[in-house]
Amino acid sequence: MRLALVCVGKLKAGPERLLFDRYLKRLNEGARSAGLAGVDVREIGESRARRPDERRAEEGAAILAAAPKGGALVLLDERGAPATSEEWAADIGRARDGSRPVYAVAIGGPDGLDSSLGAAAHRIVSFGAMTWPHQLVRVMAGEQLYRAMTILAGHPYHRR
Repeated sequence: MRLALVCVGKLKAGPERLLFDRYLKRLNEGARSAGLAGVDVREIGESRARRPDERRAEEGAAILAAAPKGGALVLLDERGAPATSEEWAADIGRARDGSRPVYAVAIGGPDGLDSSLGAAAHRIVSFGAMTWPHQLVRVMAGEQLYRAMTILAGHPYHRR
């Protein structure tokens, strides 16, 4: 099974990009040890529609088009349910063991995610009730996917 990050917006050069790339590299290097085939990043341009609801709808359609078919789609949204790292790793492990081809994690744009995506989502996860900048959410998603991979592989990165 592959992991996929489907993100609205481009991550520009800077410290966030460097940190995200570090976790992405570690994730790809260690994926095989957790029974994963690696991770793909799919960036979607932000909508230029005038109204926020139109932007969310356009970006939602683009997320669905970019998310690989037949996989588990997980939305990152502040209104989602919180999950521990162990719970997220277990969910990824169940998708892997259930022969899902991909576990896709979607990060919305500045206006958030369109409500229509909820029907297609396997689950909606929150990194907390606070609103986070897109750049930091991408870094946190990269780190949490890496952490999940190390939990699945039995690597000591995740210590409790």
